[in-house]
Amino acid sequence: MKCFSTIAAAALAIVATLPVQAAVTVYGHSNARGCYEAARDGRSGAGEIRNCAEAIADRTLSARDRVATLVNRGILYVRSGDFENGLADYERALTIDAEEPDAYLNKALALLRRNQSGEGLIPLFDAAIRLGTEEPAVAHYGRGVAHELNGDIVSAYNDIRRASELAPQWEAPAQDLTRFVVREE
Repeated sequence: MKCFSTIAAAALAIVATLPVQAAVTVYGHSNARGCYEAARDGRSGAGEIRNCAEAIADRTLSARDRVATLVNRGILYVRSGDFENGLADYERALTIDAEEPDAYLNKALALLRRNQSGEGLIPLFDAAIRLGTEEPAVAHYGRGVAHELNGDIVSAYNDIRRASELAPQWEAPAQDLTRFVVREE
């Protein structure tokens, strides 16, 4: 099988369609829960970020909820255009728990959105998938975009197709598949 992207440069435009988040759930009625809800619901104002900071500063917060809150605050930072603080939060989360899949996924998405090339992103998407991200379709889609940016069109097609299978209601992967021409050899 040979795959050809009809518009390889379109991969860069695809980056803008990638979701900004894969929020990590926090239960209860705390500042950490409020931070999660802000990340999940697409809010990213200064008040929400401050709420996350208060949760992180709470010494009674469990390690699991601290990791989740760091990831969620990272989402808020990235959504507001502050990539450096967002990436720093993902790194802090991974320092505490190197197996948090959504820290890897969000880090990869942030780097991709920041116009980083596809190189170096594949292992981050791989880790998110291997460790069981809550958003496997997003991880496959992002990895597909990274593969396309690297010129690996067959892997790009396969990942974008997998994203479409995992989330058939999500229009972006299905639409992007139309850019590829598949020829049997």
